[in-house]
Amino acid sequence: MPRVKLTAGRIADFKCDAGKTQSFLWDSVEPGLGLRVTSTGSKAFIFQSKLAGKTIRTTIGDPRTWSLESARDKEGRPMGKGAREEANRLQHIINEGRDPRVVRADGLAAEQTARDLLQAEQAAESARQIRESLTLGQVWPIYVQDRAGEWSDLHLRDHARMIQKGGEARTRSKSKTSPGPLASLASTCLVDLTVERIEAWAKVEAASRPTSARLALRLLRAFLHWCSENKDYAGICDAKITKSKRAKKSLGKSQPKKHDLLQREQLSAWFAAVLKIKSPVVSAYLQVLLLTGARREELAVLRFEEVDFVWKSIKLHDKIEPYRMIPLTPYIEHLLLELKCRNETPPSKRVLRRLTSKGRVWEPSPWVFSSPTAASGRLTEPSIAHRKACAEAGIKVSLHGLRRSFATLSLWTLAPAGCAAQIQGHAAQGVREENYIFRSLDLLRMAHEMIETYMLEQAGVNFVPAPPGLRLVASAA
Repeated sequence: MPRVKLTAGRIADFKCDAGKTQSFLWDSVEPGLGLRVTSTGSKAFIFQSKLAGKTIRTTIGDPRTWSLESARDKEGRPMGKGAREEANRLQHIINEGRDPRVVRADGLAAEQTARDLLQAEQAAESARQIRESLTLGQVWPIYVQDRAGEWSDLHLRDHARMIQKGGEARTRSKSKTSPGPLASLASTCLVDLTVERIEAWAKVEAASRPTSARLALRLLRAFLHWCSENKDYAGICDAKITKSKRAKKSLGKSQPKKHDLLQREQLSAWFAAVLKIKSPVVSAYLQVLLLTGARREELAVLRFEEVDFVWKSIKLHDKIEPYRMIPLTPYIEHLLLELKCRNETPPSKRVLRRLTSKGRVWEPSPWVFSSPTAASGRLTEPSIAHRKACAEAGIKVSLHGLRRSFATLSLWTLAPAGCAAQIQGHAAQGVREENYIFRSLDLLRMAHEMIETYMLEQAGVNFVPAPPGLRLVASAA
């Protein structure tokens, strides 16, 4: 294998021998360094040596980017590697008994690993910055959407109301909506929600609306617990910040509304006012709400398929259990049959023609307390009519006060307290109640009818169950 001293001129003039795919020109200065040229004219510096009796050959680079000697600056310091220097380095690797190709592959792998680690660190840093820039207002709707299937409509409205911006037009009022208690925190990053921030917020909100703020704080606590269990938001903020003693002290304690209920003497005036309500649906709803002691949403979502007129039972959605069964008492049955008859009666021909022109077909509503004007198709806001009726009767009682009234008025009867509690859906009290006592529907019926009869008597409502096929009539004395 003849060797010559490689020069720039020889490198430029060297060509592939005729009839060959590649030719080699070997350097006499640095053993192992050579120039390879292919039949297509492509040139490259190469290194060739022996390792364990086997020939090792590897490419150094293109002569257009690699010089023969290392370039140096004015002070004689090397500025990059030359082909001869690289060949010398590769020979040292051979002398150590290592394969330059393996060393190079390991180096490339190490570089790739380093690049991967760097990219992972950059991605993690980017994700951290994004996570830490998330605000309460951005994550709150995601939380609500994730949990919506487990909540009642009223609970959903509470979550929307707590964080609303305000300034939007109302349906039944000229005044615009007010910002929710959490609106001032909506633009705050979750990572910036600290005990001090919550305490400052509580102090401000306590001055104008402590009750709403207490509810907002409870909802915020549940939200932060959800974040801690969600892989996308875990570790950003701690739910413990909502347990600040100073915040709780600022907001105060909620006091039970012991006087928000109907007295025995007020039943007559209340029933007389409620029976005058123009909407038979609202009137029936309010009466059933009082006579069952149910929560307002439990009753509002009642469907006809959940009312058994044969075996006299009602299946209510429950806050604690999936559902609970309560008796269908005579007066409540009378009210619901009236609604069922009204619901299944087709509208006038004019209304039917109007529906047909809009491409709609009339059909009975599945809701017991239906409302054609509501988007959901059922009664959603009975409070307005109830407040007007109470004002007419000179009584102050809320919808939840009717539930409290049922529990209190039932004490006037001989009905067992445990029966009234089970009808209302209260959690069992004590080990014995929880594990050993469950009152059957017929036992509840005896107690429930006793409570209903007592209330109607005190209200002066003359109710006489009519024979099948006849319309039942109720009136207030």
